[in-house]
Amino acid sequence: MFKTQAESQEFLLGFLPYLVETPPEREVVLCVPFTDLSIMSKNMHGTRVQLGAQNVHWEASGAYTGEISAPMLLEVGVRYVVIGHSERRQFFGETDETVNLRLKAAQSFGLTPILCVGESKQQRDAGETESLISMQLQKDLVDIDQHNLIVAYEPIWAIGTGDTCEAKEANRVIGLIRSQLSNPDVPIQYGGSVKPNNIDEIMAQPEIDGALVGGASLEPDGFARIVNYK
Repeated sequence: MFKTQAESQEFLLGFLPYLVETPPEREVVLCVPFTDLSIMSKNMHGTRVQLGAQNVHWEASGAYTGEISAPMLLEVGVRYVVIGHSERRQFFGETDETVNLRLKAAQSFGLTPILCVGESKQQRDAGETESLISMQLQKDLVDIDQHNLIVAYEPIWAIGTGDTCEAKEANRVIGLIRSQLSNPDVPIQYGGSVKPNNIDEIMAQPEIDGALVGGASLEPDGFARIVNYK
């Protein structure tokens, strides 16, 4: 929940020039608040940046005050949507069952969902990382097309805390995630205190395909350094 429309436009103006350095095969997606989607879509038209939303409801319309549907997102040019982010699970009652419904809705309208899975510090300390993530995947991915899917591993204990999961450990968990997918080519990202000073090490890991960036994406130059990792 950052940036007004004016602030988002200012960010984009500062960020786009850095993309001349970005390899052509590298995809960049900005997942912005709902109120910013329309203005960002207009300003991103013709650039190589794709537009994403931060959530989507499982119904196309209805009495769901405060929610946003897939057709509403499509109308403003959204192509990707984050689903099951740890903050939605932690603060807003998201469950694996509702995550599954949102994934189905996104895919039924042609959106590509970015499914977030991950464990808390308490769960990690209890040795439950593997079993918890396996359970999340099992429940979240029921009847989901794994050929139109991105998965993001976000260790909750490393989000906004400054405690980055060691790159090799992130690689190990992402390898575990990949082993449980029916499509091994699903892109799997790491998200959790990704910063300009650790992105090179993270992206050097063989199992990690990309990064889901939080606070470090708010400044154009810092985010550009992450996008243009070596």
